[in-house]
Amino acid sequence: MTSTAVESDVSSYATYVNPQWVRLLDLLEMNVEYERCVGSELFESNGRRVLDFLSGYCVHNIGHNHPTVIAALRDELESRGPAMIQSHVAKLAGQLAERLCQKAGSNLSKVFFASSGSEGVEASIKFSRAHTGRTGMLYAKSAFHGLTCGALSLMDDAFWRGNFGPLLSETVAVPFNDFEAVEQQLATRRYAAFICEPIQSEGGINLPAADYWRRVQALCHRYGTLLVLDEVQTGLHRSGPFLASHRYNVQPDIVILAKALSGGLVPVSAVLMTDDIYSSVYSSLKRAIIHTSTFSENSLAMRAGLATLDVLESEELCTRATDRGEQLRQMLWDALRDYEMVKAVRGEGMLSGIEFRAPHQLRLRIAYEAFMKIHPAMFGQIIVMRLFRDHGILTQICGNNFTVLKAAPPLVVSDDQMQEFVDAIRDVVELAHSSASFWSEALGLARRAVNL
Repeated sequence: MTSTAVESDVSSYATYVNPQWVRLLDLLEMNVEYERCVGSELFESNGRRVLDFLSGYCVHNIGHNHPTVIAALRDELESRGPAMIQSHVAKLAGQLAERLCQKAGSNLSKVFFASSGSEGVEASIKFSRAHTGRTGMLYAKSAFHGLTCGALSLMDDAFWRGNFGPLLSETVAVPFNDFEAVEQQLATRRYAAFICEPIQSEGGINLPAADYWRRVQALCHRYGTLLVLDEVQTGLHRSGPFLASHRYNVQPDIVILAKALSGGLVPVSAVLMTDDIYSSVYSSLKRAIIHTSTFSENSLAMRAGLATLDVLESEELCTRATDRGEQLRQMLWDALRDYEMVKAVRGEGMLSGIEFRAPHQLRLRIAYEAFMKIHPAMFGQIIVMRLFRDHGILTQICGNNFTVLKAAPPLVVSDDQMQEFVDAIRDVVELAHSSASFWSEALGLARRAVNL
């Protein structure tokens, strides 16, 4: 494609879709055209190669455009079978649901399919209320569950909630990993469900105490509240096991999966639940269609899901995520621990975060705090921009904690690629500690952002 054609496409997007997104990418010098994406690598139209350490926010667990999933989709399309008839038994949906329930284990034995994580959260709210007869919903501060109104009702960040009017009532937030706060709320017996991420991703890669989820599960059983775990980012071996709940030996009543379920190629989500919960919604013949979704169970999404599970199993990505993830965090800590602005490196599986903090040195602290006053995301975005522009690394800061840089490459990332990322982030952090140009450029970015 010629540069003129590319410019025309960008102009059309800016005119008819989202001009502010184009302006933001321009500001961060990340507005590039990707021509080919394979595994952990993205290739721009000019031939430049970018290493992906974001995975589309944990979409590309098996890597970009995995040939097994592409072949499965091609075969499904060429078969000209029933893609979306809406009035038949979708056999592929049955096959995928069976495999998901087998891999999830415990008492999760029914699946509702939809098209996104947000839609899965909405279904979980409805199903929890139908099953318990309660309307209250408990959630964790700094959560990210999606951007539909129901999901927003389970998020406390004013940035996401602002200007959208009244959301669901009777939703209450408790601090993540605060057992006493959960107990105090559940004891009121007002809540249909406690909906939470087992590991908070956008909140800053926040990890629970080792026994937290087992203790919370016991509380939920005691007070008649369903435990709903949003594993949209942590599931499908991103955190090591198939589900992060497996890591913590907990048996949730509902689990929400999405993002990586189709290899990043077809929108799909799955809500896994117990028979009792499912039966409380689909309780009679006339209620067989009481909750549906237009693209639910479509053959392309189901086929992609089955192929993705095949890849996760055949390439043993559970073991790889567990072992390589721990290796990556150790490499990062060894490279960064001597820098005063690096507070911690933490995570599980191939979901890691590098947390930054205000420096002690006066000359650095003045600059750092100045940027925090301009916008709390400014420092982190400079790190992201430098990694992308100077080193060809794509990542991002956490959406609800701007001091944490997310490192979430595809599970197929190689040892050499991990070393490349470690070397790049060390170079950028070293620059932040030693070079006036880092801060002067950051100031220029801040000024341009204000002018925008």
